[in-house]
Amino acid sequence: MADTWTPAGVDDTKTKSTPQTMTNAERLSAGPPAGDGPATEPKWTEPQSIDYTAMSSENPNQVWGSDARVYDWKDEFGDVGPKYPELELELFGEPSTRKEQTGLDFSRIESIEVQQEGPVKIDPVRTFRDAGLHPVMLENVELCGYDNPTPIQKFTIPSILQGHDVIGIAQTGSGKTAAYLIPILSRLMGKAKKLAAPRPNPLTFQEGLDEVTAEPLVLIVVPTRELAVQIFNEARKFCYRTMLRPCVVYGGVPVRQQISLLNKGCDVLIGTPGRLVDFIQRPRVLTLKRLRHMIIDEADEMLQQDWGEELEVILTGGEQDEGNVKFGLFSATFPKGARDLAKEYLSASHVRFRVGRAGSTTGNIKQMVMQAERHEKRDLLIRLLEEMSGIRTIIFANGRQEVDNLDDFLFNMGLPVTSIHSDRTQQEREAAMRNFRSGNAPILIATGVTARGIDVRNVMHVINYDLPSMDYGGIEEYTHRIGRTGRIGHRGVATSFFSERDEPLGSVLTRTLLETDQEIPEFLQQYVPDGEAGEKLKFEADSDFDENDIGGAAGGDPWAPETTANSGDARGTGDGNAWGGDVGGSSGEAVNSGGGDDAWGGGGGGGGGGPSADSW
Repeated sequence: MADTWTPAGVDDTKTKSTPQTMTNAERLSAGPPAGDGPATEPKWTEPQSIDYTAMSSENPNQVWGSDARVYDWKDEFGDVGPKYPELELELFGEPSTRKEQTGLDFSRIESIEVQQEGPVKIDPVRTFRDAGLHPVMLENVELCGYDNPTPIQKFTIPSILQGHDVIGIAQTGSGKTAAYLIPILSRLMGKAKKLAAPRPNPLTFQEGLDEVTAEPLVLIVVPTRELAVQIFNEARKFCYRTMLRPCVVYGGVPVRQQISLLNKGCDVLIGTPGRLVDFIQRPRVLTLKRLRHMIIDEADEMLQQDWGEELEVILTGGEQDEGNVKFGLFSATFPKGARDLAKEYLSASHVRFRVGRAGSTTGNIKQMVMQAERHEKRDLLIRLLEEMSGIRTIIFANGRQEVDNLDDFLFNMGLPVTSIHSDRTQQEREAAMRNFRSGNAPILIATGVTARGIDVRNVMHVINYDLPSMDYGGIEEYTHRIGRTGRIGHRGVATSFFSERDEPLGSVLTRTLLETDQEIPEFLQQYVPDGEAGEKLKFEADSDFDENDIGGAAGGDPWAPETTANSGDARGTGDGNAWGGDVGGSSGEAVNSGGGDDAWGGGGGGGGGGPSADSW
């Protein structure tokens, strides 16, 4: 494969200096390539020790992700408030850096086909200005540095603004969060005063006197704490200057702390299932009777069979009037459980969009696979970190003990590393993410529990120290992991260590590499499909709709599915199945990246956790 691009900060000559045909011993002894020198190379920062005593839950000064400042709307300002320059800077960053957040190369994303299905044809918007957004929302979008909508945003924004239930399937890093936040919040602007519950003025709020029950208009359900905080921070931006107040609830944080936040009123609530179930069962704290929009984000992860009871509580426990709630399901993959949920809760007129193949990766990520048995991995890891130094890097391992061991190993090697897994306290998890985001610890070691929640600017390299097994996530987990880089048009590199234990993943991994024209190393050549199978790749867990499954579309047969260019210029009839491919076996479909509260139980109370991928 011709390499036509190189991520910023990566010396491409170095990655090419260790071709896949070399043995591991040859790679390790080859030494740095000619011309390599410290004068031109970014270097790692000095490692920093972490004071865990300062992160004790007993510490009254402990800062949580849910405590982040939101725009305080005051009644006398009406539906739109004035600008707060200090908060604006905190939310959106320096004006000179905002454009960087939206990615560098949309040429590959623009070439991805978007397929839509449903009884209503949706015309995509070309720009945010064409979308009919509320003027304040349009200003917030511009403050975020977004010039043009991504493919999934081009279709979901008009769909939600028109009042449709929506299913959105797109690769990780394709802008799904903004795809639903922007239209939902824009739709509520100007209506919030009529729809929202009364709440106290934040400037005159007196604890013990002015508390109210939280009655959100929007509920966003997510599988992990890290993703909850990430979406909350996005909601803080899009709620700027509006009377819509965002809140987030998740396990690991003292319950009283989050009740205090909800007691000040909440219009947009993001939460993990365990904590949401806990609060729903406390009607004086939270009620969903005013709910107008519910989003299930990372829908495939939310639909593990052991979690059905808790999800039912969230979907049905809010006293909301039937028909008043608009639903949205968003994910990168879409297994049968998600299809069943869509049939039960989404309206017959819901619309469905798929950007590329469900479960596929983006061509913006250069994927490299290296053969490495267990005893070779640490030496190869050090070599990789030396070759691609000074850039944000995430290393995935399959077990909590392995994460701890690697953390100690790399720290003792003098590298600036931090780590995160489900056995860590919430204080430790949030501290790790702060250090990673700030660049104080630009190397993060993680288990799959965080694969669904990390969205950090300029993650240039993802390393699968352990590839996910077919029993715990399989190729879908691989897709989510490497999707931590190459986000929103950026380019990145994903390197995976392939050992004998990974052979069950070999076939589908090879096809995944072929799909985006990646180089196939010699040891994976045996898995390259021959003839027609190689030209028309098929995936056992394609996560697509059955050919005859039209989602209960009303009014007879739905309109013929169309393959639609992202620009909205070209339309053509599809093959009769808008979701493409064959629906095959179930191997690799069961993904559970979370333990503890992330798996519906833990500190937030409520439901029992599913099997933990951290316990491999």
